[in-house]
Amino acid sequence: MSKYLGPKCKLCRREGEKLMLKGERCKTAKCAIVKKNYPPGVHGPKGRATRQSGYNLQLREKQKAKRIYNLQEKQFKLSFNRAIKQKGDAGENLLKILETRLDNVIYRLGLAASRAQARSLVAHGHFKVNDKKVDIPSYNVATGDIIKIKPASQRNRQFASLAEKLKTMEIPSWLNFEIKGYSAKVLHLPSRENFELKINAPVIVEFYSR
Repeated sequence: MSKYLGPKCKLCRREGEKLMLKGERCKTAKCAIVKKNYPPGVHGPKGRATRQSGYNLQLREKQKAKRIYNLQEKQFKLSFNRAIKQKGDAGENLLKILETRLDNVIYRLGLAASRAQARSLVAHGHFKVNDKKVDIPSYNVATGDIIKIKPASQRNRQFASLAEKLKTMEIPSWLNFEIKGYSAKVLHLPSRENFELKINAPVIVEFYSR
């Protein structure tokens, strides 16, 4: 499936909720969900009141998760296949795999305005994990990992006002960031209550188990 290049706000409207695809804009009155909380192509809010089949509900939840984490179908399915091979609940495993992606961690730390921007920053080699350069957005961090902004990258304008940004950022409890060393630590793996947005993982498992 080709990469979606259209307006990101349409994706949020399609799913009927904020997916936080445009950073700070999503938290303002300019957000499309605030202004037009109904699907694209529908003239007015009454168009959303339609019943969906079990398959459509499963599909929508899967699409929502893909869009939140900025993944294509192939990438998302690979994460799901890893999840079902691990011990424990497949849905919970999937969410942990998605949440511990390096690009998502960079976003959750407040080092990028969106997951798409975080993906680009990682791919351009701005970070080290345990003192080794990692430029793979899908890299999964583990408990105890130390993530640092490379010294040469600390002068990048993206990180220029980092100290001010962190004053208002709500960093999840499973992560810790020290502005003095431009470094973060993974305190423990995330659990369901640590995820930024609600995703019905069991429904996604049902979709792929058809």
